[in-house]
Amino acid sequence: MIRVFIFLMVAFASCAAAEADGSWMKKVPPRDHERASPFHEQSEAVAAGKRLFGAHCASCHGENAEGKKKKPALTSERVQQQATEGDIHWLLVNGNMGRGMPSWAKLPDPQLWQLIAYIKSLH
Repeated sequence: MIRVFIFLMVAFASCAAAEADGSWMKKVPPRDHERASPFHEQSEAVAAGKRLFGAHCASCHGENAEGKKKKPALTSERVQQQATEGDIHWLLVNGNMGRGMPSWAKLPDPQLWQLIAYIKSLH
């Protein structure tokens, strides 16, 4: 019984660590991975995305996207260099409730792309 418990705890910890290291990006379908923002580097979109970030994301990811508690920094190399705009869009739409990331599919698609424009501007 103790061995089963230990095995389950190790398996759970491994899964949690895998998600924290960006393994969610492997779940993004190629079609979504290749998507590009229609607002790429547009200053108006970045400003709108900053307002949306303050209203919807800052409570978990920090006012400057530096991360809080166990929520990741969005200024990290993983988000800024490795994740494509399409990857981030997929995550915003689908969420990752196992890691505490809700789906933001209720936001209109242009607002999701504005959020992404802001997040990607933080490099």
